[in-house]
Amino acid sequence: MNTTHGNMPPGRRAGWVRRHWLPLVGLILALCALSAVIYKRWLDQLDKGKDIPVFTAKRGPLTISIANDGTIQNRDLVIIRSEVEGRTTIQKLIPEGTQVKAGDELVQLDASPLEDAKTQQQITVLNAEAAYIRAREDRAVTLSQGESDVAKAELAYRFAQLDLRKYIEGEYPNQLQQAQSEITIAAEELQRASDELAWSGQLAAEGYITQTELLADELAMKRSSIKLELAETDLRLLEQFTHQRQLEQLTSDVEQTRKALERSTRKATADDVQASAQLAAKEAELERQQAKLTKIDEQIVKCTITAPIDGMVVYATTGMGGRRWHVEPLDVQQDVQEMQELIHLPTSSSMMVEVSVPESSIRRIKKDMPVHISVEAVPEKRFFGRVGKIGLLPVPDFWRPGLTDYSVEIYLEGDLEQLRRGMTCRAEIVVAEYDDAVYVPVQAAVRIGNRHAVYVLNDGEQKLRYVKVGLDNNRMIHILEGLTVGEQVLLNPPLQPSVAPEGHEDEESTADTEDEAQPPDDGDQAPDIDLEKLRDMTPEQRQAYFESLSPEQREALKRRRPGAGGQGGPPGGDR
Repeated sequence: MNTTHGNMPPGRRAGWVRRHWLPLVGLILALCALSAVIYKRWLDQLDKGKDIPVFTAKRGPLTISIANDGTIQNRDLVIIRSEVEGRTTIQKLIPEGTQVKAGDELVQLDASPLEDAKTQQQITVLNAEAAYIRAREDRAVTLSQGESDVAKAELAYRFAQLDLRKYIEGEYPNQLQQAQSEITIAAEELQRASDELAWSGQLAAEGYITQTELLADELAMKRSSIKLELAETDLRLLEQFTHQRQLEQLTSDVEQTRKALERSTRKATADDVQASAQLAAKEAELERQQAKLTKIDEQIVKCTITAPIDGMVVYATTGMGGRRWHVEPLDVQQDVQEMQELIHLPTSSSMMVEVSVPESSIRRIKKDMPVHISVEAVPEKRFFGRVGKIGLLPVPDFWRPGLTDYSVEIYLEGDLEQLRRGMTCRAEIVVAEYDDAVYVPVQAAVRIGNRHAVYVLNDGEQKLRYVKVGLDNNRMIHILEGLTVGEQVLLNPPLQPSVAPEGHEDEESTADTEDEAQPPDDGDQAPDIDLEKLRDMTPEQRQAYFESLSPEQREALKRRRPGAGGQGGPPGGDR
């Protein structure tokens, strides 16, 4: 049975509404959203090309320059440094700006630690002097004792030689002769006793003498015989034993005294060398301690710093703070260290500006290039100068370890009376000046391979066009060929590389820099990377990739990303 909504019972009508109102509302909202999208696309088609940021190529004067902040410095000056070793404290300080004469006191450093050190060093010098005197006297005693020992040994050696010679030439021949004489006498006495005994025998046989007298003659003969044997035995003992023993003993005495003399001589020499070494060591120690005392005296004198020339006092800390590191102004009770610059005394009125230039731009700068200087303290006047000195080595910068800068000195010319040391200024080094040049913002030019290109907006269509470019000043880039005045280029060119226009696939860029006598920009070579991949990286990945590039690659890459405006920084991240 068919029943319309109108004639439904009230209870069934409420249930039907509850079941179907949410799908109906969803359908209505979907239709509205679809209508909004279609309307938006229709408006985009109507306004195509109206909201894209573009720049109209212009012709006119173009200055290629490198600008950076710096400080005014004196060009010629005498630098007064602390020559006191270690750290010390300023007790007195002449006010900055004071006109001084040569010899006037500038700084008085705390000398009390040096005075204490001098007192202690004087005691050390006295002890070293006493030790030196003792060593000198010990050497004299050692020399005298050595001479006495050597003389005594020489005398003993000579006596031993005389004893040997005396025995060989005197005592032994005398003893031999005496022994031989004893034998001769004993033999004669035996012969006489034998003759008397024979005579007594005849007399006794005839009865002239008694038997007792005969026995006495026999005893006398035996005594003479024994005496002869003893004399012969003494001679044999002298020749075979006593002489040999005495000769060897005396020869040995000569050898022993000779060696004793040699030992005494060597000992005296060694003692003298040792005593001389000790004396030299004590003398050297005394000289070293005296030199330290003299040095302390010199350090005390250096605590009073005087002006070597006439001039106006300028603290070395003036103008040193700011961009690179914080430097406290020079003041009393401030600690200073050895060779620290304290005061500058300008010797002339010439001034200069010291600026730091990134390594990506340092090759563009040449000596004698013109420089325009604007000083914050003198806004109504512009000053002129020229590049005077270009640093050969990079300037260390601990606050920016990933970047490298070089120091450039700019010598100012003209009236400089209004300038003061330490004033902040901005120096603009003019690399090139053109009276009539076509230029566009530097971020509008992208690099594809080894060529430069821009995206030209023509009737709402974006077309890639290769161009020949010259130098840039980080804001505008000089267009040499490929673009005319009045054409509009995209300020935000696409990140992804575009297909080369028809008829340009095989073209080669013959010159991406001006055919003029200008310094080449060797820092424009961008890294070879897929920009689509770079766009898909996370911010952390892009930051890591950017930090791995060289400064030249960073400078070139920053010009390829849209919206860079010539300012450095990693794509998708902060520098």
